[in-house]
Amino acid sequence: MKPDLKKLDDLIAELGRYQATLVAVSKTKPVESVQMVYDHGQRHFGENYVQELVTKKEALPHAINWHFIGHLQSNKVKVIAPFVHLIHGIDSVSLLQEVSKQAVKFNRDIPVLLQVHIASEETKFGLSPHEALQAARQFFLQPLPGILLYGLMGMASFTEDENIIRKEFKTLKNVFDTLLNESGNNSDFKTLSMGMSSDYKIALDEGSNMIRIGSAIFGSRK
Repeated sequence: MKPDLKKLDDLIAELGRYQATLVAVSKTKPVESVQMVYDHGQRHFGENYVQELVTKKEALPHAINWHFIGHLQSNKVKVIAPFVHLIHGIDSVSLLQEVSKQAVKFNRDIPVLLQVHIASEETKFGLSPHEALQAARQFFLQPLPGILLYGLMGMASFTEDENIIRKEFKTLKNVFDTLLNESGNNSDFKTLSMGMSSDYKIALDEGSNMIRIGSAIFGSRK
């Protein structure tokens, strides 16, 4: 199935009204499809698996900004540390410390988002809102070397009940706003990544400025 480039154009126009960034989620999609979307002008792509990300990074243009949006194991940080554009899923302080260690090793600053658990499902990863507040406040006081704390990421429950989804996004936005007000000299803190193909419109209404869209562009995964 070829990517829906008309849908991509529509998404970019829609997100432009909110000044939001589109991350095209290309996991499990062939290199040829990613190349087509890149040739159409898209530069931000998201991957969930380290090895797939590395393989695509080597096969595709260097100008792509690769976002790691999956659950990241500490022992895999070193693999993506040399090139990753943004790590969305920092779900523990120990993982943040490991990213800092690898960033120093590779002599670069790595942008990250703290992942906040806002959904009802137990299977989703992330810090609790309280833990996220604590971790960010500690970082503002004592920044870790090699880390650029760009903001927060979260995923709403997988449900058709829009009231639940909206409530969860509001929770994340409240945490984000609190930290934004406290960020002080940490001028990097400005990204709120929430919303996917099924719920991005609600996310935009609730203040998201980065959306992760896969199936709407590339088609449903088999």
